[in-house]
Amino acid sequence: MVDLIEQCQVACNELIDVTGRAAIQAVLQLSAVEAAGGPPQQGKRHSGKVVFYGRQPSHVFLSDRKLEVERPRLRSKKPNSQEVEVPAYPTMQYQEQMGARMLDILMHGVSTSNYKAVIPEMAQTARVPRSSVSRAAIEASEAEVNALLSRRFDDLKLLVIYIDGLTFGKYTMIGAVGVDSKGHKHVLGIRGGATENAAVVTALLEDVVARGVDPRRKMLFVIGGSKGLRAAINAVFGADQPVQRCRARKLRNVLGYLPKDHQAQVKSILRAAWKLPAKEGMARIKKLAQWLDEKYPSAAASLVEGLEECFTINRLDIPLALHRCLATTNIIEGPHAGVRIQTRRVTHWQNGKMVLRWMVSAFLRTEKRFHRIMGHRDLWALEAILNPVATVSQKVA
Repeated sequence: MVDLIEQCQVACNELIDVTGRAAIQAVLQLSAVEAAGGPPQQGKRHSGKVVFYGRQPSHVFLSDRKLEVERPRLRSKKPNSQEVEVPAYPTMQYQEQMGARMLDILMHGVSTSNYKAVIPEMAQTARVPRSSVSRAAIEASEAEVNALLSRRFDDLKLLVIYIDGLTFGKYTMIGAVGVDSKGHKHVLGIRGGATENAAVVTALLEDVVARGVDPRRKMLFVIGGSKGLRAAINAVFGADQPVQRCRARKLRNVLGYLPKDHQAQVKSILRAAWKLPAKEGMARIKKLAQWLDEKYPSAAASLVEGLEECFTINRLDIPLALHRCLATTNIIEGPHAGVRIQTRRVTHWQNGKMVLRWMVSAFLRTEKRFHRIMGHRDLWALEAILNPVATVSQKVA
């Protein structure tokens, strides 16, 4: 957990650096244009009294962090040529409240659809008139953010896709994280909806396919639960794709229906059963459900619901070294935990866009510090199990 929090914090800083630098450099450029009476025009003589004179590495403060930027340089014309300060630069350097305000604006606008609104707000905060905000400056900065939030997956050989939801008030955000044949993790997409229903997840997976994930390739899907998730996988990738239910989620659901004096025993039986071959392990759990059914029917029903999918990795005879990372959705719950840490003081979610911004931000921050999954050296075995023909062809080639 400590490692996760540290990863989230470092990745958070990196995302702020990328998006913050793009926005602030745009604002500095706008301020310089305002002071010079117009933008620099290559090959043309500037008619104003102040001219552009290159760029200089500098820094500004964004709340409690120092951010390195390139500041435009201005000089007055001869005969009394001297350096002219970019008006917004000292404001960004020394006003702590202004820095905090700019960070707040930035973090509430980090999404492709809303980033255009960030530049005018930050410019006005730095005392740059809104009338000076140009479309070109906004689009140039938006392109940097868009590169971070939009990506193609054509060259990725994905073996595993994790899908899970996170609830914020009445909003549910569905996220998908993929693992390639080398064990590297990739944030694939995010979608918002009222629940983990099939329509929302289908839209998410269709978007992932549109950006290059091959639906014909056999992959293992690890999901938190919900019939809607399975229905969406069937609709987009086909019903023959193997699906593994999250055992940690199953355990929490079952124990939630039991009194404390029964929980330890049931937990031990479940964990022991999951280590057995699929047929034998399912038989043990069905006997446990029969024992629970008389006094705790809800626990028994939860226990057998989706039972076969809890043993998919056993049935496929996947190496034990991979069970720990393939039996649960913990890999996708890492970014979710980062969201929880960042939003723990938010008491009112205004709309789905607000939730989406936070979700996208946290996922991208955490992704920067992703490590390869545990047992990644045995992923070749998973590849051979899922795509035996392709594996043999590669070896022959």
